[in-house]
Order: sequence, then structure tokens, then C-alpha cells
Amino acid sequence: MKVLLVHNSYQQRGGEDVVFEQETDLLRRHGHRVVLYMRSNREIEKYSGVRRLGLLKQTIWADDAYAQVAELIRRERPDLVHVHNTFVMISQSIYSACREAGVPVVQTLHNYRLFCPEGNFLRAGGVCEECLDKTLACGILHGCYRGSRISTAAVTVMLAYHRNRHTLEAISSFIALSQFARNKFVQAGLPANKMVVKPNFVYPDPGIRRSAGEYVLYAGRLSAEKGVDVLLEAWKQVKEPIRLQIIGDGPLNARVSAFREQDPRISFLGRLPRTEVLAAMKGARLLVLPSTCYENFPMTIVEAYACGLPVIASDLGAIPELVEAQRNGLLFRRGDTRELADSIAWAWKHPEDLVRMGKECRADYELKYTAESNYESLKRIYESLTPSEPPCYAN
Repeated sequence: MKVLLVHNSYQQRGGEDVVFEQETDLLRRHGHRVVLYMRSNREIEKYSGVRRLGLLKQTIWADDAYAQVAELIRRERPDLVHVHNTFVMISQSIYSACREAGVPVVQTLHNYRLFCPEGNFLRAGGVCEECLDKTLACGILHGCYRGSRISTAAVTVMLAYHRNRHTLEAISSFIALSQFARNKFVQAGLPANKMVVKPNFVYPDPGIRRSAGEYVLYAGRLSAEKGVDVLLEAWKQVKEPIRLQIIGDGPLNARVSAFREQDPRISFLGRLPRTEVLAAMKGARLLVLPSTCYENFPMTIVEAYACGLPVIASDLGAIPELVEAQRNGLLFRRGDTRELADSIAWAWKHPEDLVRMGKECRADYELKYTAESNYESLKRIYESLTPSEPPCYAN
């Protein structure tokens, strides 16, 4: 099968880029012919002040991306097109190119931007669904995207334009990363019969840890919606001499650094390569994920599971689908610092339970989140859209 993979990377590398790269490699390793169309928002850095004024048009309808994808389809004649992200440089214009060529389209929904200008139903560090329940104009009022009403208005215009054009009807199948996300997308109006759930995966297999672990680990973006403040406030209430390692960077770097100065139990390692993060997971006793926003599918959890590392996480979004209390981890009420502190203290005092949970974590990884299980799911999605005869392309 020949697949055209499309992805627009952000200015700062994130989980979507990792998933795109891993799925590209996965398809190639299984003998598929892969054609890539990639753009990056780093292109914006080269734009002059005058040229930046044209970014609104690029966001709504990118003539260059439309023409380039149309030409790729004409020349390469793929069996299908799989899109990961189109924001900002590619735009939703490429769906029209696919529809005109008569080629089926798969869209992985890594975030909620189709229905929320900010992308994650997030405002002021917590959950907000006003754009879903009321109107997209709510996002403009709050300046949700990059803290700017002008920038939010640009994204809102883009979303409204393509809703009016029914652009998304060109998509044959949507991939949601969790059942929670699927339910949100169906609630927002995407057709349930086109929506499938396929989680992400971890590759290569890092292998299970060999010791009980010596510290608690946080690994992720240092920002309010990730619950960093919740973790730090909870840590004040943890009286045991437990070490906390924090890996990552973000807007709350200074706050984390200040806490580290006040509490010698805390180590702040900053951003590390993925290999070093996995090594830190193997040396930890448990991972903490205190998010206050809807997590679509936290890769940190399944990476921890691959290492056999139990997780303490907030009971929000897709997390309860991955973390089952007292089986492979613990859940606490979102934002409840006392309950988080108590959960950490309990876990630390029950190492035998953590060893048992760690085995369950590894079993979950081997059953659901390996590259091979993911490939089988992806292959079924592709085969459901590609008849035995290749697409009949329009000239």
C-alpha cells in the first residue's frame, strides 16, 4: 500500500511530532511505500513583518500546500492520505485537493482545535468548553490562543470558514486517541460512524525496570494545565523524606527552580532527551501526572507502563481509561493537593503494592501499546478505506 503522510510540525517539538515519526517508521518497516508532505511553523520565523500579515490567509487556505499536495497525489497516486496536523502552514485546503482527486483521507485528531481555538478546551489553567457549548466567539472574548484576541480571531475565522464549506466531509475516517476524546468529538458534531479509537504506542520497547525505584518522577511540560502548581503545593504536605525529580521546561521554570531552592528533596533536571527520560523512569518508584486539563492521550503514561512504572494521576479526561486505581496506579481528584500528597505517601509506604502495579503496567503495554498491536489497528483502518482496486483519480 502507498500512503501519503501529511504533517505540520510546531515551532517547539512535541508529542504529535513523535507520533508522526513513529508511525512513518512503523509503516515503512511493514513494507508500505510512504510519501511525505511536511511543513513546519518554523517557516514563520523567516517571514518579514509585511509577509506575516498574510498569515491569516495561509491559515485559512494555503494555496501553496493545496497545489503541492494535489501534485503529489497526481504524481504518486497514493492509496490513501493520512493527515496528522495542518495548522498553520498546510491548512485545511489540502482536504479539498484530496476530495478532488478522489483519494480517501484519514485524520488523526491529536488535539481539539477543530472545536476550540486554543486546541485543548483549556482556559486559565483549567477546563473550558464554552466554544463547544456556545460559540467560537467565546474564545475571541477570552483571547485563548496565545493570549491574544487577534490571534484567536484568526483561528476562529479559519474554523468558521471551513465549517461553512463543509471541508471535513472530505475525511473518510477520524482517529481519536481515546474513548473520551471520541465522545467529545461526536458531541461536537463529527460523525460517529467515521470515528475510530486507536491509541498511540511506544517504540522501541525500553524494557521493564529492574529495581523498585528511588524517587518520585514528574516528566512533562512545566505549565499550569499540567498541574505543576498542584504537584508543588502537594509536595509541601508530603512529610516523608521522599525525593522528587522534575524533568521538563515551560512557563513555570522559575517557579520550579524556586521550590527546588526551598526543598532539598527536589531535583530539577530541565528538558532531557527522550532516552534519558526513559532512563529516569526506570530509576523511579512512581510517576506523577497531576494535569488539570483534558489529556487526550498522555504519552508519558504509556512510556511509564513500558518501563513497568506505576502512575498517580488526576481523574480527568482520558486518564481514567489508562489508569485503573489500585491495579496499575492511583487516581486523585483534579486539583486536590491533599489527596495527591496522601496518595504519594501511601504509595511510598507500600512498595510491594507498587511492584505488583508495575507488573500490571507492563502487561498493559504489551497488550495495548506496542508497535505491533498499533500496526494491526492502523492496518485495519486503512484496509476499511481502500478497495482491492486502487482509487480512480480525477485528471
